[in-house]
Amino acid sequence: MPLVIFLCCLLVIATTVLHYEVLRSLNTWLPSFQMPERAKLVVVILAAFVAHAAEMAIYGATLYALVIWGGVGTLQGTPDFSLMACMYFSAETYTSLGFGDLTPVGPIRLLAAVEALNGLLLIGWSASFTYISMERFWRDAPGAPKG
Repeated sequence: MPLVIFLCCLLVIATTVLHYEVLRSLNTWLPSFQMPERAKLVVVILAAFVAHAAEMAIYGATLYALVIWGGVGTLQGTPDFSLMACMYFSAETYTSLGFGDLTPVGPIRLLAAVEALNGLLLIGWSASFTYISMERFWRDAPGAPKG
């Protein structure tokens, strides 16, 4: 269990730093990029999507490693435990979708709980950043009302 707790803390830090760097880079680089202002929002959405996908992959790979090498639990509901099953479980946990077809057993349940909370926070952060970007880029677009 101490290994799972340590990795949970490490994953929260790593995914938060990754997300911060993606959003900071967008905030710094995107305003000066030569493209239509409204099209910049597509870049914001795509970058946030890629960041979230990478964060889910980090959690999925960690889950896989914990089960294979750490021996701290397993996923019930899958006939063949695999990296892809861990990635799928990570995606449904991170997004709080929670189909329930795969269930963590053992200390890795803590990892699932932490991932759900971390995903909720990072998705909210992306939503907030997207809203701020909409205000910024739509306000600066040619022909947009000034106010």
